[in-house]
Amino acid sequence: MRYIRPVVGFVDLHSHVLFGLDDGARDLAASRAMLGALAALGFTEVYATPHQKAGQFMPSREAIDQAYAAVRGVCAPEIRLGLAAENMWDDVFYGRLQGGTIPSYDGGDAFLVELRPPELPVGLVDQLFKVRMAGKAPVLAHPERYEPLWRDEGLVERLRAQCAFVCDLAALAGYHGKQQQKMARHFVEEGIAVAVASDAHTVEDVRSAAEGIAWIQKRLGKAAVTRLLDDGPRMALLGEL
Repeated sequence: MRYIRPVVGFVDLHSHVLFGLDDGARDLAASRAMLGALAALGFTEVYATPHQKAGQFMPSREAIDQAYAAVRGVCAPEIRLGLAAENMWDDVFYGRLQGGTIPSYDGGDAFLVELRPPELPVGLVDQLFKVRMAGKAPVLAHPERYEPLWRDEGLVERLRAQCAFVCDLAALAGYHGKQQQKMARHFVEEGIAVAVASDAHTVEDVRSAAEGIAWIQKRLGKAAVTRLLDDGPRMALLGEL
């Protein structure tokens, strides 16, 4: 008997579809339009990941929950809206790390983290190793942006061993700079990236993400699209690197 894989759809691990919280959707109409555009691309699960970034974007849990409830009410019926956060590795994050209170994907073990592009935190790899040993699953947002990784394959390998790399689709299409595009394509082509995500802040970003998906399809084929947008994200949510 031949096994027929059920059609589930794409999973977006990184988006800013919740309105009024950060530099993402401006209002409820924008949230709805973004989710509709993602659904049209084949996404059936979208995780809202509002910034948690000290000194810039630090919406309260109450504000996040209110926006989440409002957006769920107008969400395209074919999309399941999940909740997490884009956690900047800063003093607030470090405190939450010590206290075990990092905002995670639907309250599970996996969480999204971003770094500052010019330099990595001191002892980052060792810290992530400890996080992994504690049963948590770090998911690294847009690794193509981090300049120390541009020139150190050994560092890429050590960091990748402790967290899942999730590249931005728009970076693959060249919207974030030539070096960022080069690194995103390298991570995807070499199988270093576990997944790709929209990182959508606007409807225009979803269109850029569509170009990234088209590049994967043309360059690497349909199987790579499935791996990076369906299988990979689901494994990352389960803590599998």
